[in-house]
Amino acid sequence: MKTKNVLILATVAAIIAGGLITTKSLAADNSAPAASPMRGQIFRRIAEKLNLTGDQKSQIKTILAGEKDTLKTLLGQLHDARKNLRAAIQAGDANETSVRAASAKVAGVAADLAVERMKLYGKIAPVLTGEQRQKISDSTRRADDFADNIIASIGDGLAQ
Repeated sequence: MKTKNVLILATVAAIIAGGLITTKSLAADNSAPAASPMRGQIFRRIAEKLNLTGDQKSQIKTILAGEKDTLKTLLGQLHDARKNLRAAIQAGDANETSVRAASAKVAGVAADLAVERMKLYGKIAPVLTGEQRQKISDSTRRADDFADNIIASIGDGLAQ
């Protein structure tokens, strides 16, 4: 259960970081549209659901800003590894060896990202209250239950 909480909060932090990275890179790009409805929306929704105080938001933003370059690099590597995996699967000469190699690269980057998420959790968790951590845990449980239901129902509609 503790590991699941770590993973959930780390995922939330990674999502927030991705939003911050995107927002900052769009803000730095003068060719970007003046107003984008997605800018900061993810962070605002999470902050609202967790009822974060202004001080908590500030502390979390500072933590994420300190890890921005690492997160940006890892998220870019993960995206590239997944694109390469899709290409390996769809290649005309696709074979088990090439797909396994591409998949292993995805797994390696995912592991690096999981370690970074764990580090972020260690920095962000003390900023949150017990109630906020419980909300994250409850949200994770509901997401897991939803996924379990989807997995259990796979193929149900095909037999009819």
